[in-house]
Amino acid sequence: MRRRVRVARKQVERISRTASLWGLFLSFLKIGVVGFGGSVAVLAQIRTLVHNRLWLTDTEFAEAVALAQSLPGTSAGNSVTYVGLRLRGWRGASAAMAGFVLPSMFLMIALAIVYRHLHTFSDTERFFHGLNGAVVALILVTAWRMGTNILTKRWQWVLVLFAFFAVAILKATVPEVVLASGLIGIYMESFAEKQLLKLRDLRSMVSRRQTRVRFRLARQRQSLRRQGFPRIYLTRRANATRILEESSEIPNIAKEADQQSEDVTKLHSIALFAFGMPILAKVGLLVTLAAIFLRMGSVTFGGGLVMIPLIESEVVNTHHWLSHQEFADATALGQITPGPVLITATFIGYRVAGTIGALVATVSIFLPAFLMTIAAGSSLRRFRSNTQVQSFLRGIAPAVVGLLVAAALSIGRAGIHSWIGISIMVIAIFTLVRFRPNAFWVIIGAGFVRFLIGLIVS
Repeated sequence: MRRRVRVARKQVERISRTASLWGLFLSFLKIGVVGFGGSVAVLAQIRTLVHNRLWLTDTEFAEAVALAQSLPGTSAGNSVTYVGLRLRGWRGASAAMAGFVLPSMFLMIALAIVYRHLHTFSDTERFFHGLNGAVVALILVTAWRMGTNILTKRWQWVLVLFAFFAVAILKATVPEVVLASGLIGIYMESFAEKQLLKLRDLRSMVSRRQTRVRFRLARQRQSLRRQGFPRIYLTRRANATRILEESSEIPNIAKEADQQSEDVTKLHSIALFAFGMPILAKVGLLVTLAAIFLRMGSVTFGGGLVMIPLIESEVVNTHHWLSHQEFADATALGQITPGPVLITATFIGYRVAGTIGALVATVSIFLPAFLMTIAAGSSLRRFRSNTQVQSFLRGIAPAVVGLLVAAALSIGRAGIHSWIGISIMVIAIFTLVRFRPNAFWVIIGAGFVRFLIGLIVS
């Protein structure tokens, strides 16, 4: 009997260690439902899960977290992908990531539907005003904590200022800033500070050459305008006159036949255009939405908060899909929902193209990091030992701090409109720094405090 019990226990333990696709989906679905508090809290829940199920050792899980933080996207989402990859290959990674993202996506779609009906009330405006103040405080505190651990050299502070001014003042895009910062990091790590003098000499030489080239190009353009413009103009006029003369010689009968055939063709074209235009417009909008969020998802180093300036630039300033206030509210909703902050893309996709747009935006924002995690997880040792990759990431880290400050400035301009919002932001900063509570409760509490203040003041 004891032998049978021991054998049965070993079989149960072996079954619990062997993760099925459905088991992975349900396990990470539970984490996706209760995953409040940001990436750190979610990573703690993932670690408890894999430890209790004996899926990974602590050393293997530490490697998974290190890899997740080295890739674009959120560290929690990348860790979930890596765990599924280790257990059941790419199918396991797909099942785990789907279970992790679906709860927050459905909740965000529901909030987007409710937002349309409730945003007309002034009480709701007050609640979102408090949320925005707490979100700005959270972003600033995150930037401060990252800066204390990252910024140890002078050139890293320069990158912080560069990233902030490039995005906030010069309106540069985040991919440009990230790429430039990574290349600077490779340069600094490879050649060290002693090469700065050579870099300055190279910059001065390049600027002098550019000045000379511009001067030469300007002179060449002036000479071409003086010499070539009359000849080109006369040639074009002669060709146009010759074409008109030749076309006037066509018989009238041929012209009438051609006119009838053209009318029939135009009628067919108009009919096809009338029926196909709505479908083409919808497809074109979805393609544009997917292209934007695919590009964002491929450069989200440092978490979802870093992408706020880029998302605002594309969604608000370029395409005018959302107003500044609506974007600030969407960011706040992304903070109070479970799962990663990048789920804000679901809200934007729903406001742009309905449920299909929400699905397209969600898949597009997470797909690049998902594919990169699978590719890097298959060769983890080679990825981590690559000095150029690590130098590139060390160059991006200071830029992330500057991008976070720029994000706080952008959200503050749109979502904080009075001294009450500023006071809530200051109190939230003090609370987060002094007591280190769960960020979810701070944001929700700020919303209710602003709501109560509005009732008392009014």
